[in-house]
Amino acid sequence: MNSWKEYQIAVSGTHHVRGSDPAYEERFDQVLSFHEPGLAAVRKGEHAWHISPSGRPAYARRFERTFGYYQQRAAVCDETGWFHIDVNGAALYNHRFAWCGNFQQSLCAVRDLTDNYFHIKLDGELAYEQKWKYAGDYRDANAVVQGVAGFSTHIDSFGNETHGVWFIDLDVFHKGFARARDAEGWTHIDKTGKAIYRRRFALIEPFYNGQARVERFDGGIEIIDEMGNCRAEVRQSLKSKSSVKRINKLKLKVANSTPLEKRQG
Repeated sequence: MNSWKEYQIAVSGTHHVRGSDPAYEERFDQVLSFHEPGLAAVRKGEHAWHISPSGRPAYARRFERTFGYYQQRAAVCDETGWFHIDVNGAALYNHRFAWCGNFQQSLCAVRDLTDNYFHIKLDGELAYEQKWKYAGDYRDANAVVQGVAGFSTHIDSFGNETHGVWFIDLDVFHKGFARARDAEGWTHIDKTGKAIYRRRFALIEPFYNGQARVERFDGGIEIIDEMGNCRAEVRQSLKSKSSVKRINKLKLKVANSTPLEKRQG
């Protein structure tokens, strides 16, 4: 019944496959993954729409671009702007935006025609009054927003600041922690906006089962725990003699490589 959940995008990107077999006969210029309730966004020529698992159109209407369904709503755009449609291709509200995201936790980030970001509810109405220079998706009932000064913080589903701490850059919470960049570098913070360890890094990834991959300022890469302690070094400093030697070899290899256009000439 839900065979579409087994569908994958073919290597060519023109259709879906189930195992090694095409899921249907039709071919498109581009297809995206299937989402509940079993519809996938496709594009052919200048038109975009959604298809059912049989490859047939889910509705008669056509758009300039279409994206996946989230909470029974899909972001689309046509000559009037960006908005969301239901599973029958009908617009869910009268508002039009310069860009729409996908609904997450019944809220969706949008950008208006004056380049302000904010979130809308399922009915297309404002979730709160404040406007931002940028707003991201909600996760764990929090979203990242950027103010006019260029710094970012978290807000709750009512638009209120969750911890009141502002950062140079910021990510959503993932398993209780969020990536945050302050004046000293990248760190992980808790729900109160406080760094969970003293160290700072050039780059960091979210925690995965209690550990995160981070890059030091010297180019070395570590796996750290939630206390900031190194559990494994997976790349030594790029300033070490052995690393400098390898980098120089890579530079030489690139310099001596033949450009693609010359190989084809």
